[in-house]
Amino acid sequence: MKVSIIGCTHAGTFSAMNILKAHPDWEVSVFERNDNLSFLSCGIALWVSDRVSDPNKMFYSSPDDLAKLGAKMHMLHDVTSIDFDNKKLHVKNLENNEDFEQDYDKLVLTTGSSPIVPNIPGINSSRVQLCKNWTNATELKENAKNINSAIVIGAGYIGAELAEGYATLGKKTTLIDALPDVLAKNFDKNMSKVAEKDYIDNGVTLGLGEKVQAFEEVEDGVIVKTDKNEYKADVAVMSVGFRPNTDMYKDEFETLPNGALIVDKYMHTSKPDVFSAGDAASVFYNPTNDNQYIPLATNAVRQGILVGANIEKDTAEYIGTQSSSAVELFGRTYAASGLTAGHAKALGKKVETVSLEDNYRPEFMLSTTPVLMNLVWDPETRVIVGGALTSMYDVSQSANLLSLAIQKKVTIDELSMVDFFFQPNFDKPVNYVSALAIAAVEKAN
Repeated sequence: MKVSIIGCTHAGTFSAMNILKAHPDWEVSVFERNDNLSFLSCGIALWVSDRVSDPNKMFYSSPDDLAKLGAKMHMLHDVTSIDFDNKKLHVKNLENNEDFEQDYDKLVLTTGSSPIVPNIPGINSSRVQLCKNWTNATELKENAKNINSAIVIGAGYIGAELAEGYATLGKKTTLIDALPDVLAKNFDKNMSKVAEKDYIDNGVTLGLGEKVQAFEEVEDGVIVKTDKNEYKADVAVMSVGFRPNTDMYKDEFETLPNGALIVDKYMHTSKPDVFSAGDAASVFYNPTNDNQYIPLATNAVRQGILVGANIEKDTAEYIGTQSSSAVELFGRTYAASGLTAGHAKALGKKVETVSLEDNYRPEFMLSTTPVLMNLVWDPETRVIVGGALTSMYDVSQSANLLSLAIQKKVTIDELSMVDFFFQPNFDKPVNYVSALAIAAVEKAN
């Protein structure tokens, strides 16, 4: 059996590893246009702000590792077109510009995503940078040594973390977003306001609810012009989101409106013998029971594993995702899983919500810390569909608990009575997640 994998970041790497583990005698060819693979881009802001021990450890695999498993690695090779009817790839070797054809029996499309780069005047300036891959990371890290100021455009996870990183380095930092709140797509307003206060307290200028209209490169920096203000810094960094890297072949498949390939629970696309995973593909989003585009490394890894499990025959089903995530900003944890109230409203989904602030452990301890929490549920079934927490205490693993609750369609009533342990070092007689669920039950009744 001949398998070709196009693209090798998270989904491609895990597809290759798991196919070869299950079928060591198969011919597995990997095509990657870059000279590296498996880079954990979620660590870029941490590296830029001197919180990474060794940048080489941000790669969890290598071309040599996959080659040792038996893969035929074609690094710096670009697949220029695909003949799906005859099962042939047209490939260009980027080192010598030679072209060749490769036939396959099974094809895995893991071409990932590209940063969204709006068509804004001046955006091609060398002082306007991106934050996505290893090349971007090395440029940002090198620049951080020399700059005194930075403007970050996009207040999602990547932009929010990068802006926090610059601020901790003592750089004059501005964070701009067209939406009215920081992390607006990840958290509801009450938690966004906590983050915004921390930014302001740490000297960050916020340009929220402002659309960038132009960049103007000047001798000593770049001016970012929005519909409301102008900001100047040594560099600007675009981090306004990602789009699936499927332009070459998306017209051949059933896709989401943005071009992400729709895959079934076994990672099959709409074409026979063609699989997809990761940022090029859709995911099944459990809180809304439909396919959505949620480009996260965790989704890519799990889908890549499933490609390996199902490449010969359908054996392992995808159980979907809650889009669980977390970030730490200025020492404060933000963690979430599933829908926010704002996202539910945008989707036209009727939900009920409750917010609660409670100390994570008893007040008789020498210290304790408040935890601000939100819970979102379906008012008809009482099933939990989302939740979020923020605290100076590390509450990140509670988002994983909420993720499992959403996955298993746990009700607010059930969560309020889960057998959580009590020990004063760690929590109260009523665990803070239980307290949140109890507040939801009281509101629902």
